[in-house]
Order: sequence, then C-alpha cells, then structure tokens
Amino acid sequence: MTPVISTLRTAAPAAVTPEPTPGETSIIDEGAKAAADGWAAFWEWFTGWPLQVLIILAIGIVALVLLRRVIAHVTERIATGSGTTTTEGSPPWRRYLQRTPFVEDAIALANPLASQRRAQRARTVGSVLRSTANITVGTIMALMILQAVGQPVGALLASAGVVGIALGFGAQSLVKDFISGVFLLVEDQFGVGDTVDLGSGALGTVEEVQLRVTQVRAFDGTLWYVRNGEILRAGNMTQQWSRAVAEVRVPVDSDVDVVRAALGRAADAVQADPELSPTLLEAPSVRGVDAVNDITMSFTLHAQTRPGDQWEVSRELRRHAQAELRAAGVLDQPAEVEPAAVQDPEA
Repeated sequence: MTPVISTLRTAAPAAVTPEPTPGETSIIDEGAKAAADGWAAFWEWFTGWPLQVLIILAIGIVALVLLRRVIAHVTERIATGSGTTTTEGSPPWRRYLQRTPFVEDAIALANPLASQRRAQRARTVGSVLRSTANITVGTIMALMILQAVGQPVGALLASAGVVGIALGFGAQSLVKDFISGVFLLVEDQFGVGDTVDLGSGALGTVEEVQLRVTQVRAFDGTLWYVRNGEILRAGNMTQQWSRAVAEVRVPVDSDVDVVRAALGRAADAVQADPELSPTLLEAPSVRGVDAVNDITMSFTLHAQTRPGDQWEVSRELRRHAQAELRAAGVLDQPAEVEPAAVQDPEA
C-alpha cells in the first residue's frame, strides 16, 4: 500500500499560485502612487501654516505659563521675605545672590510694619504683572498667527492705528482708567488686603488690583468692581497704622472724675490683655468730655494699633468700659431676670 500511495502523491499536480495579470498590477501601482502623492500633499500642507500655528500656540502657552510662574514666585518671595539666607551646599554664585540684605533688615527693625506693607504691595504688583503678561503674550501670539496664515500684519497694524485714533476720542474713559491704575500702583495708595473706602458704597477689603478696575469685597460678601478712573478719593484704613476709637456715653449728672477713673481702669485692662497688647502701638488713653446734651455726656477712649486691628481693640475697650462703669455705680446694674415658673401639666 505504501508504494501505491507515494506513487499517487507523486502523480498529483502541485497547487500553483495565480500570478496577477498586467492590468491588476497597474491598478495596484496607481493606488499606491495616489496614496503616496496624497500623503506627500498633506505633509506639504501641514508643514506650512498649520504647523507654524501649532508651534506658535505651544511656545506661547509654555512661555505664558513660565512667565506667570516666575512672576508668582518672585512676588511671593518678596512678600514673604524668604530666600535671603545662604546655605552651605549651594554653589558660590547662588550664595552670592543670596547674601543677607542688611539694609532691608535694618528697615524692618526700624519699622515693623514695613514688611507687611511690602508683602501687600508685592502681591498687588504681581496681580497687575500677571494680567499684563496675559495681554502681551496673547497679542504677540495673535499677530504671529495672522502672519503665518498669510494676512498682511503691517496693513492691519496701520489700519488699527487709524481706527485707534478714531476710537481714542470715544475711549477716553478707558485710557483714563489705565492711567489712574498706573498711578495707584506707583503711589501705593492701596494694595491687596487693605480695607478701603472708595466712595459710592465701595467699602471693604481689596482682593485684586488691575490696571483698569479694582475689586473690593464688602463685609456682606458683595464684590465691587470699581473703575480706577472713577476713584476720586480713596480712604485706606489699614496702611502703616490705625487708631481704635471707642465712644462711651454716661448720664449727664455723672461725676466726671469717677467716670474718667473707671475708663482709665478699662484702658489699663485692655493694655494688660496678652492677646491685644501685641497689636497696640501706644497705651490706650481717655480724653475729656467730648460732647454734652440734655441726657448724656460722651467720653472717648483711643489707642494707636497695628493696621486692621483697630476694630477688635475698640470692641474690647467698650466692653471693659461698660464693666468698669457698672462697677463704679455710674451705670445701673442689669436687672436679674427670674426664671419662668414651670407649670405642672397635671395641675
């Protein structure tokens, strides 16, 4: 059986792979050539203005992120005063740049509020620099993209200049806002964290200062947007130092010497308070009679405090003054309220 099977296998014709005809070969070659030409055309188009636009966007975004990080890092170092000490393991050039600022330390020792004001001004300038960086980098990116697309940037700038001159007469308030914003920063009228009164009900804490508007957060949570050109007066309540003022009224027939002695003890109690004494720049004092009417006399307690601490000191002065006046018999003691009788539900 084996020789027969081998003979049959030998005699069987082998499978032959069909060869493509000349027509099929030409169709395949034409398809491959068309695909190659299409890819080459797409690559040639993509390496033109689309690739340039993508590169401009990527470089612009990276540059803007780095610029904002550098501004935030530098302003925060200035605000906190860090980075002024040298380290043993740092290279010589870094130790040279991190040498101890003797002059700044001397100023800080002479005026303890200088570092706090420096921090507020640094954060304010940092906020303005970040917004300026956004506008500058965005404008440069837009002009470069227009130039890459093929738009005539020179003609556009020329026409923009003509339009700008025409709009300048109608945009005087906008220019006024920017110029006023620059002077606000240069003159350091207020900064981020200051409690200010900008008029028209805008009373609160400054959250952000820009070249055009200033954001003020009121005590009730309202966020005021005040145009810098509309700020005719700015009252800063937390710059350099503040003064706590507490007005106390007593009956008109009270003994003035007794009242002054009681208010003096109240001032001494506030000065001896371990939580309030660090905020005081001078000892609290009592003025004489400030006003008299048919019913009451007015006395005033006042003390120079650190910026922003005057309200807490004023509240404590009033509280201690009331307690001392009652102890001296000038004010009536509060009436004792008897607890309400609980009725028996079964009665």
